[in-house]
Amino acid sequence: MSRVVAVTGASAGVGRAVVRAFAARGYDVGVIARRSEGLDAAAREVEAAGRRAVVAACDVADHDAVEAAAERIESGLGPIDVWVNVAFSNVFAPFAGLTPQEYRRITDVTYLGFVWGTMAALKRMRARDHGRIVQVGSALAYRSIPLQAAYCGAKSAIRGFTDSIRCELLHDASAVTIAMAILPAVNTPQFSWCRSKLPHKAQPVPPIFQPEVIARGIVWLAEHPRRRELVIGGSVVKALVAQIVAPGFADWYLGRTGYAAQQYDGAESPGRPDNLMQALPGDWGAHGDFDQRARTSSAQLWLTTHRGWVGGALALAAGAVAATASRACRRD
Repeated sequence: MSRVVAVTGASAGVGRAVVRAFAARGYDVGVIARRSEGLDAAAREVEAAGRRAVVAACDVADHDAVEAAAERIESGLGPIDVWVNVAFSNVFAPFAGLTPQEYRRITDVTYLGFVWGTMAALKRMRARDHGRIVQVGSALAYRSIPLQAAYCGAKSAIRGFTDSIRCELLHDASAVTIAMAILPAVNTPQFSWCRSKLPHKAQPVPPIFQPEVIARGIVWLAEHPRRRELVIGGSVVKALVAQIVAPGFADWYLGRTGYAAQQYDGAESPGRPDNLMQALPGDWGAHGDFDQRARTSSAQLWLTTHRGWVGGALALAAGAVAATASRACRRD
């Protein structure tokens, strides 16, 4: 029996890589995003992998549209087993440089888009007592940085409401589960399409990972329902530890370095089009402009997704050391 996954933000970036990874894993895929060439291209890639695809074009900020998208996917593919919330919006600017309309739009897409997606998924999954919801979160949900106040606030809100829902599902003894992937900086097209008011071009804060690394982690998380969170990348571990151990120092450090770390390579193009209010034309794919600097693997991710192997190897090593010590004692 085929498995079905619905992915928001499926037309480009992390969402596009996630679509490809699930299709390669044998899932039929419902692709959700605003109408664009990228959305149709994502569906073709699913079909090229030998799986079925349903295109459900919608703006995730619209609850009714998300509900209709979920209905369309189930009508075309069958019951949704996994729902992955990826879609987001952002503006690179100091908080004082944001307009109320920009802040609301970022919140509507990046936070409420996850809420509406989760609501549509739970409506169906709870009735069947089966399903997995994966929230594509960020280290910025735990350790905020300057120039992305609205985005950091939305990611923190996602973490809060996800934890609340998890408690409710446990209270109800539901077999439906919900988890969050905690992402590092990723090489996606967002730095070319998000609105920016910075003097120089926006970039992810290094180290940067390719979206395929993230997609592998998300598929793994979807298929391990006992895991509540998955940290992806050693840089995320460092950020989480810094926030716990020395949050004041992190504030000071990011205040000094956070502006420069998010900019590079000359002046931003004046009047560059962005996708804040409407989708941009073209197929943007999964990768951004940072292939030369992006990592294609994560040792930390491998270790955390192979705990059994690591534990077994450590046990064998400990046994070997103990045996060697025992033989040495007998010789003495």
